[in-house]
Amino acid sequence: MSFADKEPETLEWIDNIPDDSVIWDIGANIGLYSVYAAKTKNCKVFAFEPSVFNIELLARNIYLNQLSDRIIIVPLPLSDGTRVSHMNFSTMEWGGALSTFEEDYGWDGNKLNVSFDYQTVGISMDEVNLHLGIPLPDYIKLDVDGIEHLILKGGHDVLNKIKGLIIEVNDNFREQAELCGALLESSGLSLIEKRHSAIFDDLDSFGSGMVWNQIWLRR
Repeated sequence: MSFADKEPETLEWIDNIPDDSVIWDIGANIGLYSVYAAKTKNCKVFAFEPSVFNIELLARNIYLNQLSDRIIIVPLPLSDGTRVSHMNFSTMEWGGALSTFEEDYGWDGNKLNVSFDYQTVGISMDEVNLHLGIPLPDYIKLDVDGIEHLILKGGHDVLNKIKGLIIEVNDNFREQAELCGALLESSGLSLIEKRHSAIFDDLDSFGSGMVWNQIWLRR
């Protein structure tokens, strides 16, 4: 699976963002989409990535692409409020996914098989802007494998000001899907489309065929 094949809809979404926009990349992982947005659209990107296994690779990718002036790493997990809790991991691999802050479930709503954890401080989107002085985003990319709805719950003020968002939602995880939809609609955003690569239809025995990147815009 190549960079272009995995999430072509995310690349297309970035391609349609106006140049020089401010993006919050929540769940940046090793920074592939942060780097793409900064390089192709000259965006200012705040890359939220709390995993100690991914931050080193994220920082290296930013440096190797000479984007230290365009991408800022925010090494904190986001949630619906500020508190100390556990960062839970299903893998200790560098560049891995399937981790979550505080909760015991993963991308599908099922119990996460935790192989590693540590305590850290989580913060909400609204508090990021209010207390850390990070500028409000024009656009948000949100992909954190399970607690997207909790992050949205902590971002009322931010969501009411953004122009658009792309978010990964699992239609089979009803609590996540329903709360995400309700929160985004109440923020004045409209669902434009939901898409995923055909690759995920071929993997549907794992349930990934019901996971979509939803694109929301303010009309």
